[in-house]
Amino acid sequence: MKKILLTGGNGFIGKNIQESFLADKYDIVAPRSFELNLADTDAVDEFFRTHSFDVVLHAATKPGHRNAKDPTNLFYTNVRMFENLVRHADKFGKLINFGSGAVYDIAADNRLVTEDKIGLRCGKDEHSFCKYVVHKRIETLPNVVDLNIFGIFGKYEDWEIRFISNAICKTILGLPITLRQNRRFSYLYINDLMPVLEYFIENTAKYKSYNITPDQETELLQAAQTVQKIGGGKGEIKIIANGYGLNYSGSNARLKSEITNLQFTPFEQAVKELFTYYKNNQDKLNKNLLQTDK
Repeated sequence: MKKILLTGGNGFIGKNIQESFLADKYDIVAPRSFELNLADTDAVDEFFRTHSFDVVLHAATKPGHRNAKDPTNLFYTNVRMFENLVRHADKFGKLINFGSGAVYDIAADNRLVTEDKIGLRCGKDEHSFCKYVVHKRIETLPNVVDLNIFGIFGKYEDWEIRFISNAICKTILGLPITLRQNRRFSYLYINDLMPVLEYFIENTAKYKSYNITPDQETELLQAAQTVQKIGGGKGEIKIIANGYGLNYSGSNARLKSEITNLQFTPFEQAVKELFTYYKNNQDKLNKNLLQTDK
C-alpha cells in the first residue's frame, strides 16, 4: 500500500479525498496545520527527518478569495510552502501539485485554453502570479506534476461564495440566485477528481501540466437554471449585467489522451447529488450569511 502525504487535508478538496475510495486504497497521512506548519521551514525539515512517502498530494493553500479570513502574504506563504516540500524531494517519489486555471491569468479571457498557452501571460494579481511562478518552478523539477483546476464543486466547499453550492443553498432557503454576469466555466465535480488522482499516483505523467476539466463548459446561467429545476422550479434568478463576462475554461484534450477511459459525472446528476447533501444538512446553513452577495 502506497504511503501518501496529503497537505491541506482539512480543506474542501482534502476532506473529500479522505472520504473517497483513495482512503481505502492508500495509507494517507494528513497532518493538520497546527501539527505541521508548511510555511515553517524548520518544522518541515524536522517532519521529513522521520517521515518518507511514495507520493505527496499538495492541496494546501493560503486563499485570497473574498471570504478569506486573512488574504495577506498570499504569494510568500504559498511559494514558501511549495519550496519547503520540494527541497525534501529525496523523501518522496513524486509530488502532485493542485494548481489552478489562474496560471493562465484570471484577468484574461480564457476559453478552452490548452497547456501550451501557459506562460504567454504573467498574471498581474497576486493569485495568478503565484500560480505562474510555482508552475515555472515545476517545469524544472523531475518528480512534480501540476494539475490546473478551474472551477470545482462539491460538499464541504464554501457555500457562502462558491457559486453552485451558493445557488443550491439559496434555493433550499427560498432566496433568489444572483449572477453578476453570465460566464463560461470548466466546472469539475469533486468526485471526478479522484480517478484522476489515482492515475497520477499510479503512473508517470508524460507532461508537467494538465488541465483537470470536464468535457463541456458550464454557463453560470445554465448552472442556476439546473439548480432551479432540481429545486422544483421555485426561486428567482437575477442577472445584474447583460452579456458574458470573461471565460474561465480549459481544454482537457491532453488529459484524455493519457487517461483514455476517463468519464465525468453528468452536470445535472452532480448537482442533484450535491442538492441532496445540502438538503440533508440544512440545519447547518445560516440564511443570514446568504442574504448579501459577496
